[in-house]
Amino acid sequence: MEQYNGSQIVVLEGLEAVRKRPGMYIGSTGPRGLHHLIWEILDNGIDEHLAGYCTQLDVTLLKDGGISIADNGRGVPIDIHPTKNIPTVRVVYTILHAGGKFGGSAYKVSGGLHGVGASVVNALSKRMIVEVRRDGKIYRDEYINGGHAITPLEDGYLPVVGKCNKSDTGTKVTFYPDETIFETVEFKADTIHKKLKEIAFLNKNLLINFNDQVSGTSKTYQEEFGIKSFVSYLTREMTVLHGEPIYLEGKSSDIEVEIAFQYTDSYSEQINAYCNRINVVDGGTLVTGFKTGLTRVINQYARELNILKEKDDNFDGKDIRNGLVSIISIKHPDPQFEGQTKTKLGNTDAKSAVEDVFTGEASRYFDKNIEILKTILDNSLKSYNARRASDKARTAVMKQLSDVDTRSKLASCSSKKAEECELYIVEGDSAGGTVKTARNRRVQAVLPLRGKILNVEKASLEKILLNNEIKSMIATFGCGIGDEFDLTKLRYDKIIILTDADVDGAHISTLLLTFFYRFMPELILEGKIYKGLPPLYKVEYETSGKGKSKKQSEYIFNDFELDKFRKIPGNKITNIQRYKGLGEMDAEQLWETTLNPETRILAQIAISDTVEADEITATLMSSNVPPRRSFIMEEAKYAKLDI
Repeated sequence: MEQYNGSQIVVLEGLEAVRKRPGMYIGSTGPRGLHHLIWEILDNGIDEHLAGYCTQLDVTLLKDGGISIADNGRGVPIDIHPTKNIPTVRVVYTILHAGGKFGGSAYKVSGGLHGVGASVVNALSKRMIVEVRRDGKIYRDEYINGGHAITPLEDGYLPVVGKCNKSDTGTKVTFYPDETIFETVEFKADTIHKKLKEIAFLNKNLLINFNDQVSGTSKTYQEEFGIKSFVSYLTREMTVLHGEPIYLEGKSSDIEVEIAFQYTDSYSEQINAYCNRINVVDGGTLVTGFKTGLTRVINQYARELNILKEKDDNFDGKDIRNGLVSIISIKHPDPQFEGQTKTKLGNTDAKSAVEDVFTGEASRYFDKNIEILKTILDNSLKSYNARRASDKARTAVMKQLSDVDTRSKLASCSSKKAEECELYIVEGDSAGGTVKTARNRRVQAVLPLRGKILNVEKASLEKILLNNEIKSMIATFGCGIGDEFDLTKLRYDKIIILTDADVDGAHISTLLLTFFYRFMPELILEGKIYKGLPPLYKVEYETSGKGKSKKQSEYIFNDFELDKFRKIPGNKITNIQRYKGLGEMDAEQLWETTLNPETRILAQIAISDTVEADEITATLMSSNVPPRRSFIMEEAKYAKLDI
């Protein structure tokens, strides 16, 4: 037996832990993680803005692959740190959990709470340069290869590299991501544009300049009306039910609250929540407070104006939120997020603060704007009546679910333990037959879909429940839908979408994801939905060595990998087989590449930005053609064509 002792325990010092496990700090090493580096540095400037010191951010995409972010805040302190005995700026950029956001004296409100943002970016960069302007002087520090400082100190202090006006203060960070860590180090200007626009909406009057040296273009963002303009932007392609978004603001228990919302003719609702300018994707207590306040206020007016009779039930919260597009933004002095990714807010005082501000301010607003109130009440009443009709349809459908013909479609698994079971949703009977043959029958179930499911984006729940494929999925999942949805009753730990690598397969995947996102979002938020990634090619090749050649084969999942494989010296490709559909693989190949947990590749579906998710879903899946055409034309330049 191999000896196991202390010598085998590796201790990663300083920033090495970040380089070893980057996903723990930035989520992934793909494009999302790459751009997260920018957001971390931007957060520091935004925190200065929230503190009342920064009025301008300058972001420059450099031709040499780097990016520069400058603010006109106070500038990171350059004095000697009292315990580390090195310049404080170097502490901030080289030591995890070091920052001005813990004690509460430097920042009363902050988005970056863990003190890891700046140092994590440094750890994952091959080069970083920090310039600080304070007291009429410019200081400079430089780091390479994951945060190793190379600037010599002068009597313990950073060298002064220039002079400036005493009023000219701030911090400028330039960094170059490490290509040995990231799948790509190419920043996408369009992604940066969207983020900067969002930041401008959330930080009223903050001036943001973006200079793209790669394309030679520049753009300025500044929003005088903040989140009110944000809602107008989100509803720009929708049919709105009242002229301008409603804007409310107030303060409760040291928590500043801003709310903007507008009603549209959509069947869905969009509630986008921010705490200290961080998008809390899973919502949390601030969303609960908004929903509670909105439901109470609208029901109160419905009774006062005799919209609801004495015998009528109250409007359900979903009746009132039908067609709602809203932004909730709060400033909290001590927010408690769930995890480093900050996807959910847990503070109970946030719920009461949002509810109190909404209840008081909305009542004042509606007392002065009776016509808008009547429009919202009328929309709620229509939704109320439609829901009661849908409830009857849903009740009938739910009663029928036990009789839905899943037996001829579903190949169930023998295990009844949900935590170990997986469901593959596949495209058509042909692929379904191969997957059924190849699977592990004990824990892997297969549900073939016959044709494309209904596009649910512009359909009522009543119509959706009449679709046979959707009924089959609801019956198979076992967790219900709508008010009856109960995640604890889900029969599978993983629901895996497995479609062909062609246009039809992509369309079916999109239709399924739209259904899950709009009507079972908990499945996505709880990490239950996956996309299977079958290989695109099987490459047969020969390798030569010691005068002998050896025949081998390898599965390749995309054109980028195939390109890299072609360039490997010593490999002589003898045959390339392209799989256009799952049905072209035999059972053994399908098991080896797509079903075997040891060798398969699954992509977990997650939402990192609710605003972008809502916007893209509405654009691509609605019946409004011009915005969809514009989006496709804009994104086409980033597509990889298979000709």
